[in-house]
Amino acid sequence: MCVLPASAQVADNGGYANVTRFVPYAAVIGMKAFGVDSRDEWRSLLVKTAASAVITAGVTYTMKETIHEWRPDMTDHKSFPSGHTAFAFAGATTLHHEFGHVSPWISVGGYAVATATAVDRVCRDRHYWYDTVAGAAVGFLSAELGFLVTDKLFPRRDVNVAVSPQGFYLCYGF
Repeated sequence: MCVLPASAQVADNGGYANVTRFVPYAAVIGMKAFGVDSRDEWRSLLVKTAASAVITAGVTYTMKETIHEWRPDMTDHKSFPSGHTAFAFAGATTLHHEFGHVSPWISVGGYAVATATAVDRVCRDRHYWYDTVAGAAVGFLSAELGFLVTDKLFPRRDVNVAVSPQGFYLCYGF
């Protein structure tokens, strides 16, 4: 009974991009959880995934708050760049880095979902096409930067990640 109202709500409140923007990130965690061979072990994978998401969020929302472009449907002035698209492409790039060596189809699937997210945003009149292109670039480059920075900061050293009710902890061993 709960599935139908939830899917109707997704369709009414901005389209399937509200869900698909997180699918590549969910695939990264899900594939690792199901034992698919990834580039990194759990700790590094979580740190790199978090870095990718945090950089993407920071860049996207800073741009939205400073550029002030109106959406095509005129609901607000936070159209540029597309945050949904940025997160989808950051997740797809993370998926590619971690699992692209297993099969190129994993990377193709991630980028296909990200592209579908961008198309949905334009079709629903929430973004102009160039908002989604910029979002894709922001997501891709943010994920690349996240991997580059974490590889430089944590070169094969012990990284401990813990999540508890009190918060998220990152410990770095020398």
